Amino acid sequence: MKKILTPFKKNGFSLKNHLVMAPMTRSRAIDNLPNDLMAEYYGQRTGAGLIIAEGTAPTVDGVGYPRIPGIYSDEQVEGWKKTTKAVHQAETKIFVQLMHTGRIAHIDNIPEGGRIVAPSAIKAASKMFTDTKGPQDHSVPEVLTADEVRRTIEGHVKAAENAIKAGFDGIEVHGANGYLVEQFLNPNVNKRDDEYGGSIENRAKFVVDTVQAIADSIGKDKVGVRLSPYSTFNDQAAYDQEEVHKTYSYLAEQFNTIGIVYVHLSMNPEAPKKTYHEIREKYQGIIIQCNGLTPETGEAALDGFADLIAFARNWLANPDLDLRIAEGAELNAPKPDLFYSPGAEGYTDYPTLNQ
Repeated sequence: MKKILTPFKKNGFSLKNHLVMAPMTRSRAIDNLPNDLMAEYYGQRTGAGLIIAEGTAPTVDGVGYPRIPGIYSDEQVEGWKKTTKAVHQAETKIFVQLMHTGRIAHIDNIPEGGRIVAPSAIKAASKMFTDTKGPQDHSVPEVLTADEVRRTIEGHVKAAENAIKAGFDGIEVHGANGYLVEQFLNPNVNKRDDEYGGSIENRAKFVVDTVQAIADSIGKDKVGVRLSPYSTFNDQAAYDQEEVHKTYSYLAEQFNTIGIVYVHLSMNPEAPKKTYHEIREKYQGIIIQCNGLTPETGEAALDGFADLIAFARNWLANPDLDLRIAEGAELNAPKPDLFYSPGAEGYTDYPTLNQ
């Protein structure tokens, strides 16, 4: 049997296989509320040992996009319980990704009472889709004061506590893809001169303090982090490669000291391999590898760098991906024009092998 389909256990964390469903924004949460359609979608994909639910706003300020779910209200917690119940029935574990979008946002997408905030008042290039006006320029963010940064950390902790109430097995802090955490890490976006800006340690303070506070609240065995070293997604201008290397080496050390359960790496094939090797050396927990993998290359990665393999679009289009891997069957092709539409089409209607 392929290793990817065999049971997994490391550091007390066990799964029914080595397959992870990566978090993917799907924009089906009308009024930012998790719903029955979402529960059906995740329930269809329980061939994964671990599902990491889509980027979910920890606070009202973090919504950013249209129709993404939150986990900052009691109503949202109740809504998520449908999903966690559906997933647990198949003995699959499920974490939720806490995604604060920071400056990657438009004010029309922010619910009442929310603001667009970031480390510095630097507007992101390109456009953001809104349901009200279609594509619009990103809004200019307001600068978080130091006190507001600390309150944002508290908001993440509350969201993590809500996730446990909703039945999730843990949370993943989204530290990748140009959202709020990476906005603090990147010196081209973070121009602060206080304790959250300047040196690598200061720029990393937001995410390290957030992860530590969440671990203290819900348990380090329920906390993961997603990282994307060398990513330029969402208008993150590249910076000195040696400084990038040192940044992620430092983060690996910090997360190892805290003792979180996993680091989820969105890997760039063109990035210097030494940084990934350094992360693997400095961090002794579980590493989930994601980005650009096939079932064959994922299987090979398990014999080297990775502990677990995550797929994104392959799960999106193939609710029975585990069975297709087992049988060497052809995979459905995803339908990109329906990735972010509000209905069931292109979401819960992808055929299984049996269909």
